[in-house]
Amino acid sequence: MKRMAGRSAPHILIVAGEASGDLHGAHLAKALQELSPGVKIAAMGGKALAAHGVTLLADAAKLAVVGIVEVLSHLGEIRAAKAALERHLREECPDLVILIDYPDFNLLLARKAKKLGIPILYYISPQVWAWRSGRVRTIRRLVNRMAVILPFEQEFYARHGMAVDFVGHPLLDSVRTTLSREEFCIRHRIPAGNTLIGLLPGSRRKELASILPAFLAAAEQLAASHRHLTFLIPLAPTLSRADLDQCGLSDTKLDVRIIEEQRYDLMAACQAVMAASGTVTLELAILGVPMVVSYRVSGLTYALGRRLIKVAYASLVNLVAGKRVVEELLQDDATPEKIGAAVGRLLEDAEYRQAMIAQLHEVRRALGEPGASRRTARLALEMIERR
Repeated sequence: MKRMAGRSAPHILIVAGEASGDLHGAHLAKALQELSPGVKIAAMGGKALAAHGVTLLADAAKLAVVGIVEVLSHLGEIRAAKAALERHLREECPDLVILIDYPDFNLLLARKAKKLGIPILYYISPQVWAWRSGRVRTIRRLVNRMAVILPFEQEFYARHGMAVDFVGHPLLDSVRTTLSREEFCIRHRIPAGNTLIGLLPGSRRKELASILPAFLAAAEQLAASHRHLTFLIPLAPTLSRADLDQCGLSDTKLDVRIIEEQRYDLMAACQAVMAASGTVTLELAILGVPMVVSYRVSGLTYALGRRLIKVAYASLVNLVAGKRVVEELLQDDATPEKIGAAVGRLLEDAEYRQAMIAQLHEVRRALGEPGASRRTARLALEMIERR
């Protein structure tokens, strides 16, 4: 399919299915608008994309569900979103489709775009390198180019015969501090000499319930052997103080501060952090904050995961480094005793702590340079020019 006659500016469809994808899509839309004034962008997304003047064809918030029961209950909305996007592909013939993660939905839509001859750029790869690696054959068949944000993904897709560019990690554009540690402590009335330890148990209620009690028990253990400790919990917008209380916070006598803003200032002020495995580990690495990574899931999920997941580490920090930089305490090892001991070592062993910080700086360098959205926007516009 050739570009529609009479079209003076590029027409792009962005498809993002989760809050993080909406945010990355919004940054990408902004970069496209700066590089190509007049570009027309339609999308499936949320408030962030809508705020950039993008025409929303479907609300991603209605599709952000996890689990078989939840997916079945939202099946009508999923089908309606897919139908609206497919209608847009047929009637508007965009010059390019940009898919952002969300593979179960996006790969179905990619089949329709492929049949219509519309090229596809996939930005932010599904984690096919970790599990369901057979999906890479589907991606190779449907997708024209990959724009990946983790350095080892470039080699993975190149090995499978795909055109791929490492554009750097978009977190490098957003992880910023606005306060010094001293200013943070003054603002939150924390004694200047206190040791600050972050408790970052995730943003979902289920993961909160599985790991926060262990973090709080580990904090009690640390408080028994160290003086002047203050524990910091950033309150995710998806959670409430009541959610934290239900997981044991209301029972503790520790000095725990719940911070609703200045998430990165909180992280940077900490001497050590207990973190649930996830993107937060890369945020901490960018800030150079030592951490212990923990995670718990149901026994059945863990047993299945051990059979299906093909990578050596659970944390993104260790995956990017290609070695164990931070301690991982998973499942049966995610006990208060082991977590507390690992954090205690970060507080007491200066050589170990400095070695970890140095390696976190290496991870930060491996993530590339700021400007991932702009580099991806350039790739998109180059793909359109080549048509």
